[in-house]
Amino acid sequence: MALAARRRRATIAPVSASAVPPQFASAHRQFLDLVADVRPELHRYCARMTGSIVDGEDVVQDTLAKALYMLGMLEEVPALRPWLFRVAHNAAIDFLRRRHNSPIDSVAEVPEAAEVEETVDAETVRLALAAFLALPPLQRSAVILKDVLGHSAAEIATALTTTVPAVKAALVRGRARLRQSPAAGPARDTARAPASTATLDTYVRLFNQGDWDAVRALLADDVRLDLVAITRRQGKTVGEYFTRYSSHSDLRLAVGTLEGRPVLWVFTPKASVAPAYFVEVETAGGRVTAIRDYRYAPYVVDDLPLTPRQL
Repeated sequence: MALAARRRRATIAPVSASAVPPQFASAHRQFLDLVADVRPELHRYCARMTGSIVDGEDVVQDTLAKALYMLGMLEEVPALRPWLFRVAHNAAIDFLRRRHNSPIDSVAEVPEAAEVEETVDAETVRLALAAFLALPPLQRSAVILKDVLGHSAAEIATALTTTVPAVKAALVRGRARLRQSPAAGPARDTARAPASTATLDTYVRLFNQGDWDAVRALLADDVRLDLVAITRRQGKTVGEYFTRYSSHSDLRLAVGTLEGRPVLWVFTPKASVAPAYFVEVETAGGRVTAIRDYRYAPYVVDDLPLTPRQL
């Protein structure tokens, strides 16, 4: 499935600079600056809700697009951080409903009494993303917000539009269920179009050599670019994307795997052992048809455990 097709999920398009009318560009930039500090946390939450760091970023972009739209209709600006997590929770539930093509109950029953350890469960933080998919949505949300992000039960209840007793019950049950389940490996998403290894190898070789004319020659006429959190382009203007890379010599690409599919790890400086971020490249017929670059969203790989096989 093409990059554009798998992102066609909501009536409001994800936030990107090129999609914003000029008269709203300043407000859009101010909004992105305002949410910059909380965006990595939103991603940690959404990645665990969806079981994928890539899908998690899709949900983050949906969240910010919806939040920016909704702010224009609110008479009073809410407390930003808890409100954004509420929007993110709803966006994640919508994503899961579309993925499973069935209703998802995001509300748990309220127990008569519930005792819960108020400290963070450190073991939860070390679990692979896919492990959280074993939990029902409310348990999943509560455990992630408490044990991964350190929110209080009251803050979680506000974000999830539920009660503190329901949150405590979800924590008890969610933690117990995670302890009983074996740690899962990374979620695999086979919906994305596979990239030709030969074309990726050629792209990486030319990129690392700095042969930018040859790199641009690999691009399909209708190639799409998503510079995550910054802009989108299509067609001939995508060639301009390499201008910035051409001035950055201490950088290299390497083919690796992420969530069961090939990606390009970006190492900067070149001698780095761990990648700074990654780029998704789709190909067809020996040409590059889509590029999704996470250069400006490095938080996506902040807590991703990378193995030598992936690199």
